[in-house]
Amino acid sequence: MPPGILTIAADKATLSPANTGFMLICSALVMIMTPGLAFFYGGMVRVKSVLNMLMMSFISLGIVTILWVLYGFGLAFGKDNGGVIGWDSTFAGMGHIGLTQLWGTTTIPVYVFAVFQLMFAVITPALISGALADRVKFTAWALFIALWVTVVYFPVAHWVWADGGWLFKLGVIDFAGGTAVHINAGAAALGVILVVGKRIGFKKDPMRPHSLPLVMLGAGLLWFGWFGFNAGSWLNNDDGVAAVAFVNTQVATAAAMLGWLAYEKLRHGSFTTLGAASGAVAGLVAITPACGAVSPLGAIAIGVIAGVVCAMAVGLKYKFGYDDSLDVVGVHLVGGVIGSLLIGVFATGGVQSDAKGLLYGGGFAQLGKQSVGVVCVLLYSLVVSYVLAKAIDLVMGFRVGEDEEIAGVDQAAHAETAYDFAGAGGGTAARKTTALGETPTKKVDA
Repeated sequence: MPPGILTIAADKATLSPANTGFMLICSALVMIMTPGLAFFYGGMVRVKSVLNMLMMSFISLGIVTILWVLYGFGLAFGKDNGGVIGWDSTFAGMGHIGLTQLWGTTTIPVYVFAVFQLMFAVITPALISGALADRVKFTAWALFIALWVTVVYFPVAHWVWADGGWLFKLGVIDFAGGTAVHINAGAAALGVILVVGKRIGFKKDPMRPHSLPLVMLGAGLLWFGWFGFNAGSWLNNDDGVAAVAFVNTQVATAAAMLGWLAYEKLRHGSFTTLGAASGAVAGLVAITPACGAVSPLGAIAIGVIAGVVCAMAVGLKYKFGYDDSLDVVGVHLVGGVIGSLLIGVFATGGVQSDAKGLLYGGGFAQLGKQSVGVVCVLLYSLVVSYVLAKAIDLVMGFRVGEDEEIAGVDQAAHAETAYDFAGAGGGTAARKTTALGETPTKKVDA
């Protein structure tokens, strides 16, 4: 994502109503991805935990939004300090920003850039939640979000996207979040899993998705919102780069879905709706860092590779014994790594920058830079996330009690159930007689 210096703009940039409107629409599209993620994850859990799964995403909209306004935007995109973190007192509280003050050399206001970036900050910790389904305290999760975005997401966003961030200066390409969002979230998920442990009944009890239609709805919303996620990351619509990113997003996602389904058919004998949804998300993840660097043919290759490899990777949790409930590690971490590294292979040098990959005469230079970005973000997020989760576990306990987990986190944390079947098949009278232990009589028409 270009924070300013990569954006092609006039020498004396002026506010563009067209680009401003475009970016506001893209911001709204990225926002809808968090509820979409909630449905995607919510459909994959058992009935007793669906509300908790939805809330683990929705609470991120509340917590991260406030922290972003107070200090998050300043830490991520303020004046650089040693390539590691930013700060600008003007951004603290966002009350001293001019209404038409432009972001860098772009033609959009600072407020528009800030709200677009906010939506990225919101969805990233929400991605982690899928790995922890069925077993964590809601209060502990909320505290983890606040701490994690402060010490992990905001600094990593600065490294990758801010003018002065050390990975940005190194030349690591991450158009829309392969490292800062997906590898970051996937590595964090693995770190927290190692602290909270496995669900009761892992590898023994059936833990099938309770609503595949919800999964498909969530995947569809994610796919739709992802066009804002990727195309909007060029911050303008003046030069065709956003259009290339849009096309590559569609192409890679389609290819990944087909790749996942093909693998699934060969491996398990069926084309499943869960496989189609998961494959699409894997493609979206993998093309995110690369959508501004490759051609549509490169996007097809990235999509197919991501679909097949991620489908294989989700089974690793059974081999290695870590309980990644909804395959955050297998899809987001693995998919993010694939997309980030393959920039070093398929980058054409003719879209967002002149950096070329191995197949286009660029040698191993860009692949080496991408590898540095992948390894550093992965290790930083993994280690710090583990430490944060361990500290929370020691102070207040991260996991719900055994009885609460068996009964369902929905009742324990939210005092609600997702579905009310009490009135199914009968009216008030029928429910009253049944409650008295009598068998309701059936009215027969003459």
